[in-house]
Amino acid sequence: MQRITYRVKGSAQGAKRRISHLLRPSKRLLNTKSNIVSSTPTASGRFARTKKLAQVSSIALLSLPAQSLTTMNTKVPAYANVMLENTLTIAAVPGDSTYFATDGFQHGFGFDLVRTYADELGVDINLKAYANEEAALRALRSGDADMALTTASTKLKSQLNLSSINVSCGYDSSLTKNGLHPKVSWTFSSPNDPLSKKASYFLCDSIKLKNTQKLAAFYNQNLLKDAYSQDHFQKTLTEKLPDYQSSFEEQARNYNHDWELLVAMGYQESHLDANAVSPTGVRGLMMLTNNTAKAMGVSDRVDPYQSIGGGARYLEQMKADFADVPKTDRVWFALAGYNMGPNAVKSIQRKLRDQGIDDKSWANVYAYLADNKASNSRYGQAMHYVSNIRSYLESIKTQTV
Repeated sequence: MQRITYRVKGSAQGAKRRISHLLRPSKRLLNTKSNIVSSTPTASGRFARTKKLAQVSSIALLSLPAQSLTTMNTKVPAYANVMLENTLTIAAVPGDSTYFATDGFQHGFGFDLVRTYADELGVDINLKAYANEEAALRALRSGDADMALTTASTKLKSQLNLSSINVSCGYDSSLTKNGLHPKVSWTFSSPNDPLSKKASYFLCDSIKLKNTQKLAAFYNQNLLKDAYSQDHFQKTLTEKLPDYQSSFEEQARNYNHDWELLVAMGYQESHLDANAVSPTGVRGLMMLTNNTAKAMGVSDRVDPYQSIGGGARYLEQMKADFADVPKTDRVWFALAGYNMGPNAVKSIQRKLRDQGIDDKSWANVYAYLADNKASNSRYGQAMHYVSNIRSYLESIKTQTV
């Protein structure tokens, strides 16, 4: 079979416009919101979809950076389906380097990277959870997912004839120093699919690599690695949480929070000690100041139910203060505001904007806190406050402790 090699050069933005034009719904097509699904599509309908997929596939190849591309008689690339459906379907296993779920949204080092990639593609994410790595990879192999987020071995991926890209693009030390799995990767059905090629360019771009390292610093897994911290955390949850769990759950419902997030905050604040008192006068399970307690309608700071309610109410207020931040990052901004005050966080955001840096990305705010903590102790406190709560919450969610 003759192989035809093209030398192409085109902008991704231009390709996106061409793809958008192709994917514009035809007046003759059924409304996509219709509940009626034909079990026997017409031949003309199948032909129209196949033709559209082929056109999108061709544009996908042209949207890659200038290089020699080889076209063969192969099946339609996953990239074409992603753009046609406007959704990137991910097969993943929950873990400390992949993702965990809280507050109605998925979070985690690997997932946040995927989310950024999906944003660049301009598509939504559909995350499918699997019990183990092999199940997730087989879902990808069978076409039930477009890519997989795993820490699976190279041997397993090779056995299934799959292609993968290490998210650190070879800089494994940036992951291991933060306690993350050195081989967390994105896996694809074929290395030649534009979805895989674009992912490689995305992950290995010099600016993206710096962002990956910032994200790895926030998702540091070392806090609960030592035996003492693990034992203390486990013992506290076992012995104290049962007394307060119903209060956490009820107040979480009252203010639309994840109740385990409030538990993680309570552990950070007082180790779930309802009678805790700090040298500065803050008291109770959620360690509220007098002013905050009064503003939140708390009359007795050492009453666990009132204290949890006051903390939940204040966190709700912080979320409202950062309503312009995407929901996936808003919880971290809210926690930083809870600790150091919303105006202090917004001051950092202004400084980032002045530098042309995305001020609504938590990874960027976290990096600023880390870079400037030596000159402002409040920055260091806020940085550790949010990352500690994230670590406790992640441990609860993934049951690693």
